[in-house]
Amino acid sequence: QVQLVESGGGLVQAGGSLRLSCAASGRAFSSYAMGWFREAPGKEREFVAAISRSGGTTSSSNSVKGRFTISRDNAKNTVYLQMNSLQPEDTAVYYCAADFLFSSTYVRQRSDDYDYWGQGTQVTVSS
Repeated sequence: QVQLVESGGGLVQAGGSLRLSCAASGRAFSSYAMGWFREAPGKEREFVAAISRSGGTTSSSNSVKGRFTISRDNAKNTVYLQMNSLQPEDTAVYYCAADFLFSSTYVRQRSDDYDYWGQGTQVTVSS
């Protein structure tokens, strides 16, 4: 069992930045690849970024590539999402999720592959 708690969301103007954090407790954090997803009103949950257990492999969606960076600190049991150049279309509830994987270098993008989810944090970008 893994518990995930996101923080760092808020209201920001277009062009601004935010850093989301996701603190994990429970079973060994380094056993899990980690992902960030988001869900905007009236839309399906979508993949944002993922990072492998080792941190050596990352993946991000085309919509955030070059603006968002995912990272992790296994010593602190925390995964981060640095979001720069935010736009109104980035407004959503952001969720972190944990994916139990044997591979230390693999990442996945399907939400159905993830085993544990946080409660979400709201990000609102004003124009």
